[in-house]
Amino acid sequence: MQLAIVTTSDRPELAAITGRWRWEAFFRNDGTRLEDMLNAERIGAKISSLLPTTFVMLADDEPVGMASLVERDLEDRPDLTPWLAGVYVIPEARGRGHATRLIYAVEDLANDEGIATLWLYTASARGLTSAWAGQPPRSCTGSASSILSCAAM
Repeated sequence: MQLAIVTTSDRPELAAITGRWRWEAFFRNDGTRLEDMLNAERIGAKISSLLPTTFVMLADDEPVGMASLVERDLEDRPDLTPWLAGVYVIPEARGRGHATRLIYAVEDLANDEGIATLWLYTASARGLTSAWAGQPPRSCTGSASSILSCAAM
């Protein structure tokens, strides 16, 4: 299997897929409309600044997962920025390390840009965040069901 990681800025046609994934996984039940999410994802793919950047994992040129570096992810904590957000892998591709590879792509970008700390909030991916928090050389503090502060190394 051939694996590659690209960004939606490099491949803007993938924004429709990442927008649907983001909506289905994180926003479907909060009143956000799918059309609004798709539009936001298309706009984010066109922005030439660092934030947002969405990475997409391709397996044999088929998208199987995503992770993003964004300015804000938790409305209650505008003081915390930037965030690792929207980590998602399609169910049939889980358990193959794709999420970890995507997280490392976000961390590497943050490190290249001089960002020392990333923030992550999750209540639903305890296994992923527990594994991520325990993987050297990456360093995280917090609990798997709250806000994690992670060194971008």
